[in-house]
Parts: sequence; structure tokens; C-alpha cells
Amino acid sequence: MTEPDQFAKLFADREGTYLLSHSVGLAVHGTREAVGGALDIWEHDTAAVWPQWLGIIDGFRTSLADLLGADVSSICPQSNVSSGLTKILGALRKTFDAQQPVVLLTEDAFPSVGYVCQHAGYDVRFIGVDEDALDPATWQRHLAHVDVAIVTQVHSNTGELLPVDAIAEVARAAGALSIVDTAQSVGVIPIDVSTMRADFLVGSCVKWLSGGPGAGWLWAHPDMVDRCEPDDVGWFSHDDPFEFDIHEFRYAGDALRFWGGTPTVLPYAAARHSIDVLAKVGVTAIRDHNQHQIDVLIAALGHLVVSPHDPLVRSGTCIVTGTDNDVARLAAGGIFVDARRGGLRLSPHLHTTADDLEHTIAELRSRPA
Repeated sequence: MTEPDQFAKLFADREGTYLLSHSVGLAVHGTREAVGGALDIWEHDTAAVWPQWLGIIDGFRTSLADLLGADVSSICPQSNVSSGLTKILGALRKTFDAQQPVVLLTEDAFPSVGYVCQHAGYDVRFIGVDEDALDPATWQRHLAHVDVAIVTQVHSNTGELLPVDAIAEVARAAGALSIVDTAQSVGVIPIDVSTMRADFLVGSCVKWLSGGPGAGWLWAHPDMVDRCEPDDVGWFSHDDPFEFDIHEFRYAGDALRFWGGTPTVLPYAAARHSIDVLAKVGVTAIRDHNQHQIDVLIAALGHLVVSPHDPLVRSGTCIVTGTDNDVARLAAGGIFVDARRGGLRLSPHLHTTADDLEHTIAELRSRPA
């Protein structure tokens, strides 16, 4: 399926123009059946449910690994980005000589990331909102005596796409580890961990991957796994979860050592299905479709677009000047966006058609002065 007019048919039926993939992605067709299959196992084969449920989670890990160019052994399910980041920072803290190691992030990072850092036992430092976080040299100036750099690949409030490879490179040169937050990029920005210089990635499937909430994940570079001994463990962090010896704990030999106790299942049934559906189109094609539509918005709205115009540094979200009053007005006309910092966030996905854009542009142009 490659024709643009077929893209919208991948998604569940809906009314209106939905431009909120930066918040919650539209469900793809078949999601209800994918989740229902996991429930059917519970209802009809309860005695043998766990091997089948774990098979669903293994399938999720495999599908995500294929999407990221990763080895499945480097992927660990998490409930959300905060959970994954908490486990990574907790494990890394024990490896540093300093009593209070230093973590660096931007003030434009999602607040949840900052909250985790502030409670993880680190000295937290920020690159200010008035600094150019797109320039690796800015990071370089801040990296002296930093142990961990957390790089938000896409700043959700500005629509900026950060050069994570270059930033990870300067972090490595400065002796710092790097963690990349892909929450706003995975599914719309091609990611290949085999060529990235990052040590860890964290992400979720609720946004551009249309996988719903609860299917978070982390990726750990194979060189980092043995270095990390997470404190927050459970029987699924064990090298053999079904050994059942309370006196003997051994960390799993791969990224699953970050897992924990009894896992959730249904979120991964939904997310595996959505990843598989979108992977048939391909993230590169999704990116091309999205960027063409942002080109249309920029051409039509010009200076009203306050997110980057340069394709090299713009994300999947186009930000247009506006307020909460505009959000309500557009919603009344069947156009769904949200507002942050005086800007309306518009995130076209595969389901966004030329007619959707034309309608949106007309409504934005007709706003009262």
C-alpha cells in the first residue's frame, strides 16, 4: 500500500480532521481484534494463558526491534517513558564514582523527564530555553563534568528536531552517556539504532505509532547491558523467571533485566498490531507524507507558522500562532488540535488528506483579527 489516497483507510473510521498524533495517535483498523485476541486467550484457554500472552509481548519486541533496526535482545517493555528512564538512571547511578552524578537536559524537554531526573539522585542541569539546543556546540559547552545527557529528539512545544547523532557524539567525546527520548519522534522520524551513537533510547507507542497507552519501551546498547544492575526488579528481570528460587536472583543477560514484575499484556497486543500495520507503509514514507503536508501549511500560512520551516530541523508537528480560544473554535468545525505556549500544534499523519488540510487552512485564515 503506497498510494496516498489509500493511507487514510488504514485507520479506524472517524469524523473531522484529526491533527493530534503528537498526543494520541488514531487507532488503526484491526486494533480491537488484536486486543480481543488476547482476551479470547484469557477466556477460552486460561490454564495455558501465560505462554501465549508472553508470546504477544515477544511479538511486540520483535516488531519494534525491526522498526528500530535493533536486536530484539536490546528491547525491554516498559509502561511509559518515565518508567524506562527511572530504571536506566537508577542503574547508571551506581556505576559513577560521584555521590551525586550530573545529568543534563533541555528546559524544553517534556516535564515528566525533568521530574524523573530531579528524583533520581542526580545534580540536574539544564540547557535554557533561550539557548540553541539544535547546535551541538551548545551541548558541548554544558557537558563538562556531566555524566548523562538526555536528548529529547523532538521538542513537543517548538516542533524542533534535534540532531541526536551529533549531540550523542559530542557527549561521548566529553565522557558522558546519552539517553534519547523518542516519544515525539518514533513512528514519524526514521530511527536506526545500528547507526546511532546513543547508549539508550526510551519511547512509547501512544503517539505516532498509534499503539495506545501502556506500551512503553527502552532500548539499551548491547555494550551497556552488563554495566547496568537495576534496583527496580521483579521476577521478569530474572535470567530465568520460572526458576522460582527466592534465594537466587540473577539479572537477565539482555535488556529484560530492566523489566520488573508481572507484565501488562493488552497494551502490547494493540501496539504490536499498529507497528506492523504502519511498518508496511514504512517510516520513511510516513515522514515524506507528513513533511509534504507541512510544506503545504507553511506555503499557505507563512509567518503564522512559528515552528521550523527548514526541513532538516523540523519534526512532524507544525506550530501555528493561536490560543485556546482557537482550539475550541476549530473543534466546533471538526478540526482537532491543541495549544502550547501561544501556538496551535498541528500534526498531520497518513490519515490526513488534502481536503483536511484545505479545510484547516481556510479555518485558520478566517480567524478574527
